Amino acid sequence: MNTPALNQHRFFIDIPLLILILMLMLTSLLILYSTGGFDVMSGQAIRFGVGIVAMLLVLLIPKIFIRFFAPAFYFSTVILLIFVFFYGINVNNSQRWISIGITKVQPSEFTKVSIPLMLAYYFYAKKLPPSWKDIFISIFIIMLPTILILKQPDLGTAILVASSGFIFLFLSGISWRFILLVFILVIVAAPIYWEKGMESYQQKRVLVAFNPEMDPTGGGYNIIQSKIAIGSGGIHGKGFSRGVQSSEFLPENTTDFVFAAFSEEFGFIGVIILFLLYFLILFRGFWLSLKMTDNFSRLLSGALVFTFFLHYFINVGMVSGVLPVVGLPLPLMSFGGTAIITLMVNFGLIMNLYASRDVGKKDVLG
Repeated sequence: MNTPALNQHRFFIDIPLLILILMLMLTSLLILYSTGGFDVMSGQAIRFGVGIVAMLLVLLIPKIFIRFFAPAFYFSTVILLIFVFFYGINVNNSQRWISIGITKVQPSEFTKVSIPLMLAYYFYAKKLPPSWKDIFISIFIIMLPTILILKQPDLGTAILVASSGFIFLFLSGISWRFILLVFILVIVAAPIYWEKGMESYQQKRVLVAFNPEMDPTGGGYNIIQSKIAIGSGGIHGKGFSRGVQSSEFLPENTTDFVFAAFSEEFGFIGVIILFLLYFLILFRGFWLSLKMTDNFSRLLSGALVFTFFLHYFINVGMVSGVLPVVGLPLPLMSFGGTAIITLMVNFGLIMNLYASRDVGKKDVLG
């Protein structure tokens, strides 16, 4: 093992990024207190605390070990997804969680880290842009856990984790011919997947997303109530804890539809400030990524930042009725557990890789 690489590792926290994350967490606690009460807020605060500890632990790990153990982490998540298929907890016809006694974990959340991490391990020291062989091996790495997640079924998470992998490939410099080929294949495969791969309730979600009024008391109810809540906020909002629509009529106002509750209470101005906060986090993440000096760090951090953006974009799109409801929370705003820890691990990885950027390719494992 190359001890100089280990000796150059340093504990580093990017203060601007951390401040922005803490501001988003504080915003989350405020809206969750308003919509769910003290118990929900305190539960979220504990989860944030665990997430911050997870981030700090990641900052202690030298990059050489992160890369070396990437395959083990990837295959462990695949094993956990298989375990979920046989022994997972079934909630609302979805089998996504594993009980570990005091709480539940959702292994599919870990794939948001393990897929980009495994791809970064595979492409380390390889010549870019990737060859066709490398592309097809990468697709296998992406699709293995994605298919297992689709079986749960969890369409939203499957779309997100697959997107994180393909974003990684895009950043690696794949040719436009390949991108065009994928686009054509998606168009051809979409009707086949619609008929053979999607459950009836998933098909209904897609149809209702474009016309909620076709089922106003069933599949379209959440979207209709969400859009009413967003619109009723107006310019200035109804004020803190004064959101009637979101508190009385909107289901899941602390999880998937927390953005609608926030919009009603803080209005258009509040939404602009929230969007600005997300934009600054994304900007800072991309800035750190551009400063990195090797394939492993640059591609991995870039893919993680893009995944955070997709997470945010899909949730806001579905809550606004622009995209189908696929059950994705708003990152660092919605009440949750495993998702928060995964996001904080991602931020820890980005900071860690930035701190290790001067090590470059002096390490030898990989």
